[in-house]
Amino acid sequence: MAVPSALPVVIVGGLHADARKAAVAQLLADVPGSVVLHHDLATATAGTVVRTIRDATGIVDAGEAPLVNDCACCALREDLVPELRRLADAGGTRLAVVELWDSVEPKAMAEVVTAGGLTVTGVITAVDPALILPYLGNGDDLAERGLAAATTDQRTVADTFARQLEYAPVLAVAPSPEADEEDRELLAQLHPTARQVPIGQGEVGGPNALGEGWPGMADWLDSLGDLGMPGTPGALRVPDSLGEPGVPTLPGGSDSPNTPNTPNTLGFAGGGPVGSGRDPRPHSNQQPHSHPHRLSPLAQAALVGFDVEAADAAQHPACALLPAEADAHGVSTLVWHRRRPFHPERLYEALEDITCAAARSRGRFWLADHPDTLLHWDAAGGALCVESAGPWLASLPDAAWDMVPPVRRAAAAMDWHPEHGDCCQHLVFTSPGLDRDGLERLLESCLLTDAEYAAGRAAWKRLPPAFDTLLEV
Repeated sequence: MAVPSALPVVIVGGLHADARKAAVAQLLADVPGSVVLHHDLATATAGTVVRTIRDATGIVDAGEAPLVNDCACCALREDLVPELRRLADAGGTRLAVVELWDSVEPKAMAEVVTAGGLTVTGVITAVDPALILPYLGNGDDLAERGLAAATTDQRTVADTFARQLEYAPVLAVAPSPEADEEDRELLAQLHPTARQVPIGQGEVGGPNALGEGWPGMADWLDSLGDLGMPGTPGALRVPDSLGEPGVPTLPGGSDSPNTPNTPNTLGFAGGGPVGSGRDPRPHSNQQPHSHPHRLSPLAQAALVGFDVEAADAAQHPACALLPAEADAHGVSTLVWHRRRPFHPERLYEALEDITCAAARSRGRFWLADHPDTLLHWDAAGGALCVESAGPWLASLPDAAWDMVPPVRRAAAAMDWHPEHGDCCQHLVFTSPGLDRDGLERLLESCLLTDAEYAAGRAAWKRLPPAFDTLLEV
């Protein structure tokens, strides 16, 4: 296993380019000694990807990365880690900010950077609240908008934006005079566990569940003292009261060293990954660090720590952290949970109406003619993606359970039925003006009737295979 690099890396992405650039500019201004790496994939049609590295004063290095397999995103993967390693080896860089090109998704890049032995300390998606609904409703192919990352890229604007938004635990929110309460409520309901940090301001909204920070943050903060801030000595300060609301507790803070570790939504306990055995807090015979630096909320978010495996599990349809029921400011989230399979033909005939009923819907579903297969539902922009996510755990022999990740077993145990196990419908719909009653009636009409249900699994498997084309069976 590769030893993590001492260079902290934060990934900033998002299709809202102006918001993304503003977030990156703020990080450069807030953190002395930080640099930004950016790969411009717009030049891929000419056969190359342009890489730039810049600091607060401007571009300090530029180069080209050749296409790999006619794929601009592949070129980014091949070039990014070596460049980050070069910065880490050269020293002098306090924070590496990876600014993703418009349609590049943070999940893939976070996994690439981590696999390369580097330390991802934060993943941030920048958003403009006024653009949330227009982007979620945009079913255009990325290629039509000049945003495709490869000639084979078949993603749409809506589904790409949805994944960018929902993967990041931190949202950098741009000031937007055009945004209203409905826009902000839509953002909150789409990703209720995210920490929202307004660009250029203090933190608002979102739970304070980001853990105790990157384990090396104390030493890193000390190193900032050698750099200072132009015209403002000691301008970077950690709050005197490290436990104040809205500020993640930093290593060496005022917490009692006997306080039990409490895992948070990112899968961290005591500032390190669960099971790492690393506790960055001082031992009882040590004096807490006293740092002269104050980090901005956005810089804190960039260094708070990130667990790639936990983030991946949070997106998997079997154990995803789906939104809860909500209804405020004209925006609703409907959580629909049932213990009876769908009739394949009736569901297929209703797909368009169900898909278009909400700006965003996702979850897992159970189809009668494929009773052992967990199916993933992912819809945005009026388009639906349906795919197999493997077997329901209830369909596996006991001996196979040891090969299932613990987080998957835990999620199934929380939703276990004595007859059907984890087989169920769990779909979540979020939208302004959602017709909750009408949508529930439509979904209910697609379930097996009492007589069809009583016929049993052997009869279910003989129902017309309406979804086989979508599932490429």
